[in-house]
Amino acid sequence: MYNRYAVIVPLVALVWGGSFIAVKVAVGGLSPILLALLRFALASPAMLGIALLKRKSLVIHVKDVPAVVLLALTGVTLLYVFQFTGIKYTTATSAALLINTNVLFIAILSAILLKEVLSRKKIFGVICGFLGAALIVTNGSLLVTRPFGGDMLIILSALCWAVYSVAGKKVMERYDPITINTHVFFLGTLLLVPFAFRDMAGATVSGEAWAIIVYLALACSVFGYVAWYDALARMDATKVAIFLNLIPLFAILIAHVVLHERITTVTVIGAALILYAIHLTEKG
Repeated sequence: MYNRYAVIVPLVALVWGGSFIAVKVAVGGLSPILLALLRFALASPAMLGIALLKRKSLVIHVKDVPAVVLLALTGVTLLYVFQFTGIKYTTATSAALLINTNVLFIAILSAILLKEVLSRKKIFGVICGFLGAALIVTNGSLLVTRPFGGDMLIILSALCWAVYSVAGKKVMERYDPITINTHVFFLGTLLLVPFAFRDMAGATVSGEAWAIIVYLALACSVFGYVAWYDALARMDATKVAIFLNLIPLFAILIAHVVLHERITTVTVIGAALILYAIHLTEKG
């Protein structure tokens, strides 16, 4: 059983790592927000199909509706407004590295909102992580020589995922993850419409863009999500989480080959700090 998931989980990391490059290519000719809308317009019914196939209950109690709205905003709508727009204005490499700061934000929010202990090791990890992020954003210079708005949007996206993860902790105790995320996908898609409304008029989507949308919807959202939670149900969570560190590695390598993005010494140092920080935060 372990051998099976030792293959599947790295494959999920590869798929998710490749998403940064796919988005970078797509936003060259398509609005980032429209790309996000189309992704989840396709992923939502597919996720519903998974829920029905697995005979999951789709009933949500009225008292939990505000929490589901918050999860939809932070787990889909704002997350991808920030992330896809950010990728347009930064490199796929920087985006893949900076998105991992979500682990650090989760540690901070868990300490504040869930009263989880923030040990010295975790505090040191948070500091290392943000130092690594700062190195990547500034390229190691006190004088910022390139626009960093895209990098900041990626960090805001990471913060959204942290809010989604922490806010969803209690909700996930009462519902199956597929049930919650079926609702989150559909509601998050609806909430994306006002953001994408201006871009929808007269928009044309190329064949290449449609191929990327299908990849993002079915491979990243549906396969990635279902496989991830299937692995979590059958393996130790810590062992599964370790594979998350492969995502930026895959993204950097693919970006280097496909987009010819340079891997600088500063990027390597920043990446090492972020990955070390994640290791400390998960172990602390």
